[in-house]
Amino acid sequence: MVYDPRPQRYDSLPYRRAGRSGLRLPAISLGLWHNFGGVDRHETARAMVRTAFDAGITHFDLANNYGPPPGSAELTFGRLLRDDLAPFRDELVISSKAGYGMWPGPYGDWGSRKYLIASCDASLKRMGLDYVDVFYHHRPDPETPLEETMGALDHIVRSGRALYAAVSNYPAARLREAAAILRGLGTPAVLNQPSYSMFNRWLEPDGLLDALRDEGVGGIVFSPLAQGLLSNKYLSGIPADSRAASATGFLKADQVTPERTAQVQALGEIAAARGQTLAQLALAWVLRHPEITSALIGASRPEQITDAAAALNAGPLTDEELVQIEAILTPDAG
Repeated sequence: MVYDPRPQRYDSLPYRRAGRSGLRLPAISLGLWHNFGGVDRHETARAMVRTAFDAGITHFDLANNYGPPPGSAELTFGRLLRDDLAPFRDELVISSKAGYGMWPGPYGDWGSRKYLIASCDASLKRMGLDYVDVFYHHRPDPETPLEETMGALDHIVRSGRALYAAVSNYPAARLREAAAILRGLGTPAVLNQPSYSMFNRWLEPDGLLDALRDEGVGGIVFSPLAQGLLSNKYLSGIPADSRAASATGFLKADQVTPERTAQVQALGEIAAARGQTLAQLALAWVLRHPEITSALIGASRPEQITDAAAALNAGPLTDEELVQIEAILTPDAG
């Protein structure tokens, strides 16, 4: 059956500008880090991508090493593009990255010009694309000169392989350096992709929000649900089908402590009082910052995407609610 997307898909989800660029992203974006690899069920991946686009989620975030095995998420997405989304390519923002280990030897990791350009070419081939909308350096490289890495991103944009340059996992000081170099080259950085959630707040004391604002770069946060911990799934402990119960997931069972469970339950009460799920509350919380353009969600089934797309429907968090949340997250602060 030919895919016919929902006509009203742009009616409810807000779109936010990425820093000072002309690019706008949906407040909720779909990441293909998990559940889109070669080991996963293709029809589930297809249902999730269709559900996302029907909800107005136009941004799909990938990287060269997403899978498993590495590269297979891009192959999956390329197949979905061919089967369903090709007629809507101009409505999509597709991003990919390079910076983690992808192939053996000295040229398949970190941030050299050789690695980034070769990896971008390989990603385009896997997805069957002429260009990606955004190409990221996936993590800072402590050994390659930043001028070389940013020069590679500039070349990738100028050669037509990508429309925009971006970075990921860059702390404030490094972001300021990278943004200055790219601005000088005439290819400004549009996004930085850090981890951020109620349980992972490193970017606040780091000063990253200030850096994003000062440099005109949008923030797009990953793991805003703390690998699913900030969801109704963990309100009563560890379900058998959860990431914490999986041998391959990033969330480990020893992270689901009694203290964490108590916090999750207390946050769940605030969410219920707002008429939200806990996941929706967690997404609204990270999106409260004007510097944050979008929150990247992962999903294992379509219903999670539908839930996330409604995260802002309850309205902004009030000052009183923010105080209540802070008291739960930092009970010893007083």
